[in-house]
Amino acid sequence: MNDLQKLEAIKRLKLLKVLPIVVKDFKKGIVYYSEYQNKIFNATLYYVSNNKVYEKVIKKFEEKTGAIVYHAQLTHLTFGTCLSLLYVSKDPSEWNKDINDLTHGEALAYVDNLSDNDLSEYGYIGVKPSMGGITRTY
Repeated sequence: MNDLQKLEAIKRLKLLKVLPIVVKDFKKGIVYYSEYQNKIFNATLYYVSNNKVYEKVIKKFEEKTGAIVYHAQLTHLTFGTCLSLLYVSKDPSEWNKDINDLTHGEALAYVDNLSDNDLSEYGYIGVKPSMGGITRTY
């Protein structure tokens, strides 16, 4: 299943119009995250491997769910710093809906509240391409 999930993730990264290097690196196992800093720098790209906390959050999520995270989005909100994980589930029957959602600017994501783990949850977030990465719209 892992290879099929990776192919699906690549399809989604291309749909999100991230920089080609993000797709190329994902094929090598490198995952990026986009950080919202302000309206001008709303999708600054970084390697997940640059931050051991983010790396650990993703690894724990993948081990628990069998999903593959293909991109993350970091936003600093009033109720905490949130790392939204965009992922391909292990259930292929969900993939067409996920693709449809992405084409409409939404993604089902696991949002890990790094400031207060009790506020972490699954939910739909708005996403759009920006600066070679993605930014949240809601």
